[in-house]
Amino acid sequence: MQYDYKIHISKNQRPIVAIDQFTIAPKKITFLFGESGIGKSLISKAIYGLIDPNLLDVSINDETYPKYLAQKPTHSLQKNGFFVFQEPSSHLNPLARLKTQLNEGSIAIVDSEQEILQKLWDDNDAAAQKILEVYPKPYRPSGGEKQRILLAMAFKKISLLQKKKSLPDEHLFVFDEPSGSLDDHLRNLFLQLLFEKFAQTRFNALFITHDYSIISEIYQQHREMAKHCAFKELTLADEGLRMRDFAPGEYLDWLKAEKSGAFIRGKRAKIVLSLKSGYEVFGKKMAISHTGNGKSGDELRIHAGKMVYVKAASGVGKTTLAKIIMGLQRCQHLRMTLCGQEFNDATPTLQWRRKVWGKTAGMVFQHADEALNLQATVREVFGGLPVARKLDDPAITKHLLTLFDIAIDDAFLSKKVALLSGGQKQRLNLLRTLALDTDLLILDEPLNGLDLESIQKVIGLLKKKLRNGAAILMISHNEEIIDSIVPPENVYILRMSR
Repeated sequence: MQYDYKIHISKNQRPIVAIDQFTIAPKKITFLFGESGIGKSLISKAIYGLIDPNLLDVSINDETYPKYLAQKPTHSLQKNGFFVFQEPSSHLNPLARLKTQLNEGSIAIVDSEQEILQKLWDDNDAAAQKILEVYPKPYRPSGGEKQRILLAMAFKKISLLQKKKSLPDEHLFVFDEPSGSLDDHLRNLFLQLLFEKFAQTRFNALFITHDYSIISEIYQQHREMAKHCAFKELTLADEGLRMRDFAPGEYLDWLKAEKSGAFIRGKRAKIVLSLKSGYEVFGKKMAISHTGNGKSGDELRIHAGKMVYVKAASGVGKTTLAKIIMGLQRCQHLRMTLCGQEFNDATPTLQWRRKVWGKTAGMVFQHADEALNLQATVREVFGGLPVARKLDDPAITKHLLTLFDIAIDDAFLSKKVALLSGGQKQRLNLLRTLALDTDLLILDEPLNGLDLESIQKVIGLLKKKLRNGAAILMISHNEEIIDSIVPPENVYILRMSR
């Protein structure tokens, strides 16, 4: 197998991805970090031979893509490996039961299926067997269940490969954001199984992820396997894409420093937001509590200069809560006070428009693609914001440089948002709201798709906002990072009480 790749991908002569050295460590698990949309998935699909040469122009090691696809090593790599897609629905057939798909082709003869499913479903064999009878339609099963089915296929293929006397040189298992739809517990079960399989036979694996907390799990629970892992990060600078070695200490030491003194405490300032537990939305009564038992509701309070972290299981309604506070989602039995103004079920939308939006509260939405006008230019993103002084080019440039480490010139300011990488869109999404001088900031998954350097910069900007008296409501699945900067007394649990 060729482990070092020079890859160029373009469309209509417009470069999309160009990297002169992309390395996959042999007989190791290569953990590849980096911001969203930078090219990690596209590169891995190119190597695996999954790009349609009629849609994109690809060259690998200075050879045309059709020639690369025709080579025997490429065929062997596909035959002996497996590709776990970031979005499982793109691989699963909606017209066939999951049980049928889990037993297609060569993996049909693998006898370890039940053991694999039990481990991925945390020994809940009944739930695992029930899901096998389901057709993978858009909303059933869940994204996490679909992802685990695809992981089970990969593990069956690994088991099949391990039965051979010697592993073929050309094989590769690609896990593209394999834990994106899994909570930390299920992610850790997957990691445990991955390392168990690797301990039996060392195979070639590429693990693409945004989740830096995986590093903590490895060093806390699987330290003996760390020597078999290669940690890399894909970065984008003015000179282009670069794959660099990523020392785990870069994350672990930073996290330790944050935990040691990052809690911003002090005397209680004025209450910016208070919201009573017990509001109802979509026919469900919601409870907010400090204890997490969901039995006795508490009042959600955020003081000036403080950050509050709201936790909940996926799908419970964290984003819905944020939209309720912003007046973007109606609910019943709302009892809320924001900057001294009372809001309830009967409050007209006009009052939110006049008193809240961009004035007393601003919100960073989870998905930058949905929050930003993709046809607008970077410059236009900051136009029309309700700020005291209109942001001119020098002011926009200065603001962008707090999170961007590339040259900000007229060409970049005139660039359409649609042409930015996922991480660049997310940073722009954040900076647009941070440009507002609001009393309350609501952040819905603000660290999504960011590399570690950008995460550190975002945390720094949020601390500055807190020092200046802003109140922050944080919604994030990056528990390890947010728990390091938010004291326990400022953590709330959101649950359905009925």
